[in-house]
Amino acid sequence: MTNKFNYQPLTEQDFSKVIELGNYVHGEGYLTPENLKQWYLQGIINEINAGLVVYDNDKLIGFRITYAINQWHIDQWYSPALWKVAKDKVCYFKCNTVDENYRGHGVGSKLLQLSIAAAKKQGALAGVSHLWKQSPGNSAVGYFTKCGGELVASHPDKWYQASKEGYDCILCGNNCHCEAAEMIIYFTED
Repeated sequence: MTNKFNYQPLTEQDFSKVIELGNYVHGEGYLTPENLKQWYLQGIINEINAGLVVYDNDKLIGFRITYAINQWHIDQWYSPALWKVAKDKVCYFKCNTVDENYRGHGVGSKLLQLSIAAAKKQGALAGVSHLWKQSPGNSAVGYFTKCGGELVASHPDKWYQASKEGYDCILCGNNCHCEAAEMIIYFTED
């Protein structure tokens, strides 16, 4: 089924569709024009874009936001001492979103593979992410594990502050207590 889909780098022309799908899947306020613009720019280094979209004809069915190495801030929600590579060689997989009608067909995995390829060209040796443990059936952690992700740490209340600043979690509303699994994928040589 994935052969008919069009995978391409994220551009500003995709923003309105990305915001619509992202807020539908993750909760209202997750994406705004301002934060998406910032996230988009954080994914580009040396004219290589690690952010991706995928279309089925004219319909956006998924996207991946990835921050390039050295273009994101490590705060209390990260455990770089537990990573097996230097933190300046790690990209950040910010968001992977697939329309519910297209899940189970390899779209998310293909987006991740393409993002890893771009991140490697940018100089990354690994990519870290926070996976939503409350996803239905913990599918986010399962998907990332299947793609080679290893659990680093768990972070309760990861999105609590965001929920107080306008993010409306689809489970918790504006008082989010969802837990994040910090996971890392180490990239192999080609």
